[in-house]
Amino acid sequence: QVRLVESGGGSVQAGGSLRLSCAASGYTVSSYRMGWFRQAPGKEREGVAAVGSPGYTSVADSVKGRVTISEDSAKNTLYLQMNNLKPEDTAMYYCAADRTTIAALNPRSYNYWGQGTQVTVSS
Repeated sequence: QVRLVESGGGSVQAGGSLRLSCAASGYTVSSYRMGWFRQAPGKEREGVAAVGSPGYTSVADSVKGRVTISEDSAKNTLYLQMNNLKPEDTAMYYCAADRTTIAALNPRSYNYWGQGTQVTVSS
């Protein structure tokens, strides 16, 4: 059974940084695609960054240059490093996985989801 557990969210001021983690079980992080998504109140869930196998990444234009997605195979964990955070980055952030290899930012391309971790950025 695939289980994804996010952590690392919190409240920061604009310009700050956070690193989100997604610990996976029942699933090999480096073998298939994984992604980070976010959903703000009243808005649709959107892709932030995704990584496929073997390591090709895709990053949304809204966060390009400010986020880095990475994997640690030894820890079977996915990360999202976010820098220069802005108030518009405030959202619930979700980790997702799917047993295919091409990175994708469309939430409909993923079958497995974590419960999310809240990120709040104040101005």
